[in-house]
Amino acid sequence: MTDTSHSDPADPADRQVIEHVLGRPLNQAWPEGALQPGTRVTVVRDMTGNSGWQAEFPGTIDGMGAPEPNEHVQALTGELMYWVAFDEPQYDTEGEGPYRKAQLWGRYLKPAGES
Repeated sequence: MTDTSHSDPADPADRQVIEHVLGRPLNQAWPEGALQPGTRVTVVRDMTGNSGWQAEFPGTIDGMGAPEPNEHVQALTGELMYWVAFDEPQYDTEGEGPYRKAQLWGRYLKPAGES
C-alpha cells in the first residue's frame, strides 16, 4: 500500500470513491464555526477508551467534504463529523487498516496546541 496521507486534501479521486459509496455528493458548504480545512488536530481517545483507534495521533482537517451533522443516537447536540487526513496510516481498535483518512466525530478532535 502506498502512503498517500500527505496527498492534496481535496483529492478528487478520494472524493469520487466516497461519493460513490455514499450514493450522494459530499457537501462543500462549510458550516460557520467549524474547524477549517488545514487545521492541525490530534485524534484523541474518549474517557472510556472507545475512540475507535489504537492510539492518539496527529492529523489535518481535510477539505474533501465539509463537516456534516452527526446524526448518531449517541452524538452530542450540534456535533459535527469531519474528514481527517492522518499524518501516518493508523489501525483501528479492531486491528483493521491501515487507514490514511477517515470521517471522525468532532468530540475526538483536539486542535493542535490545545491541552
